[in-house]
Amino acid sequence: MECIELDSSDFFFDGDAIDNPLDIHLESNSLAGTKAVPDHHRWNVTARSRVPEEVLDSWDKLFLDGYQADLRVSTDDGTEILSHSCVLGIKSPVLRAIIEDAKPNHGFRCIRISGAPSEAVHVFIRFLYSSRFEQEQMKKHVLHLLALSHVFSVPSLKTVCIDQLERNFLSPDNVVDILQLAGLCDAPRLSLVCTRMIIGDFKNICLTDGWKVMRRVNPSLEQELLESLVEADTKRQERAKRMEEKKVYLQLYEAMEALLHICRDGCRTIGPRDQALKGSRAAVCKFPACKGVELLVRHFSACRVRVPGGCANCKRMWQLLELHSRMCFTPDTCKVPLCRHFKEKMQHLGRKEETKWDLLACKVLESRGTMGLISERRKFSTLIKPAGSRDVAPRLVGAI
Repeated sequence: MECIELDSSDFFFDGDAIDNPLDIHLESNSLAGTKAVPDHHRWNVTARSRVPEEVLDSWDKLFLDGYQADLRVSTDDGTEILSHSCVLGIKSPVLRAIIEDAKPNHGFRCIRISGAPSEAVHVFIRFLYSSRFEQEQMKKHVLHLLALSHVFSVPSLKTVCIDQLERNFLSPDNVVDILQLAGLCDAPRLSLVCTRMIIGDFKNICLTDGWKVMRRVNPSLEQELLESLVEADTKRQERAKRMEEKKVYLQLYEAMEALLHICRDGCRTIGPRDQALKGSRAAVCKFPACKGVELLVRHFSACRVRVPGGCANCKRMWQLLELHSRMCFTPDTCKVPLCRHFKEKMQHLGRKEETKWDLLACKVLESRGTMGLISERRKFSTLIKPAGSRDVAPRLVGAI
């Protein structure tokens, strides 16, 4: 009997690359300790199928009984699986082409699938009939099934295998091998999940046997992973830097609120001359930066240095007052000291210095991120330079 043979082992890695690449031990914490359930509840039907169970049972029985089968699928160990050429041909265009090339002999066509255990091939063909599998079989042969689904172009099974790998079977010990298989099987989502796992636990994964083998047989992949690790670390540092900057801008915004509150309403033991102070025993102020600004104002009013570069605390106070003037749009009625003075000073600043202060004021307003500040941000939008400008906001001396 003439058989057409398709050796799927050519699809996998070289024997030296990974020892028994499809016999990787898969551990799944999510499966540990699960209770046994009746057989009729063990089947896993593909995503939310609305096909009645009776229909799926009939297709399952057709495959398991081999009723009027006209196709023999042989495996590496000599096992023959009876199938129906019309079913396999409909579900897989690759199998259809192979079956059509096989010549009938005594009423049967014969094809061969190599490179996978006979049990894995059995699960694969059964899925073509009823889209069913048992979880223990999937756990044992998921990598074989992923490869078979890719080789024979069965996207529904490929989706199931990728989902099972992502949710249940990925571990530090096998993630490198699965990443390589995902690349061969054109599974970009699985590749991304594996890459993220490697980057997240690089210290442990780089010590595994899978990583050591990959370094020897696939150095280009190692280089890509190292570049991804560097890129992820750079992004993490940039994200931390942005968060720190946002924190500083938010502190400045709170300081601006507290400064305006003290100069307009007064708080505890400090405030405008025409306001009755509440005293130190009053209720806790709702402005978190009020106490710090109050101490800074008291120091500023009594300090004898005040010259630029002299007292650091006074320098902070000068910068806060100038920043307030950049954010104030009512200098004629504003009660914050020197507000109009700094407004007039703006007219004599260079374009670069002016842009820096406007950019700082805009960032301080944006740090709050409230709808009430949209109008203020718009007022600065025409003053600052477009995105990508290398001008930076001036650094304030110390924290409030």
